[in-house]
Amino acid sequence: MTSTLKNLIEAEKKAAELFKEIEVRGLLFPGKSEKEINTSIFDLAFEIFGIKKYWHKRIVRCGKNTLQPYKENPKNLILKKDDILFIDFGPIFEEWEADFGRTYVIGGDPYKIKLNKDIESAWHNCKNYFDTQQEITGAQLYKYASDLALDYNWEFGGEIAGHIIGNYPHERLEKEDKTNYIHPNNNEDMFKTDKKGKIRNWILEIHFVDRKKQIGGFFEQLLV
Repeated sequence: MTSTLKNLIEAEKKAAELFKEIEVRGLLFPGKSEKEINTSIFDLAFEIFGIKKYWHKRIVRCGKNTLQPYKENPKNLILKKDDILFIDFGPIFEEWEADFGRTYVIGGDPYKIKLNKDIESAWHNCKNYFDTQQEITGAQLYKYASDLALDYNWEFGGEIAGHIIGNYPHERLEKEDKTNYIHPNNNEDMFKTDKKGKIRNWILEIHFVDRKKQIGGFFEQLLV
């Protein structure tokens, strides 16, 4: 294991601790807006870790907004009694990036609970598949993730299924350069080293949606 990967794993452990504390503190409750939840988590991260720096925009989405991929900026919604939401934060811990995403079900709707379980299971399916490969392109892993969505009776909701991650600021994520993404147009081997000859580390993200019921779920973490 490289020193870079060790640092990324440590950063992710702190992100996981933050997300666990979100539940412990009871920050997710009906009547609270996405923006209010976002601010509460930002304040919590500063309280616990003293951080205010994030390498990408902080995302909290509930209800029909859970259908929307990263690039969108939907209207601020209020969390309802029987709702679903996901959180996607990219905190920076001592100059090392994390990118962590989880889904939460408010209430006991079995369909939403199933979605939440399925995205986590699918993430591990993808990881296990990736681990068996000696060579795989971003396009191939994206197709595998998309096909999994159908296997679970959902639709894949994201334009990507992940991206590179590293020391802040990592190699710039140019929208035009799909080789930095797990994307249908990335035909480069994900095991290929970067421009400096270093091993690239990846984030894997799963976003399943049901457009008729207007719900989505999101699960994201380091591909290790």
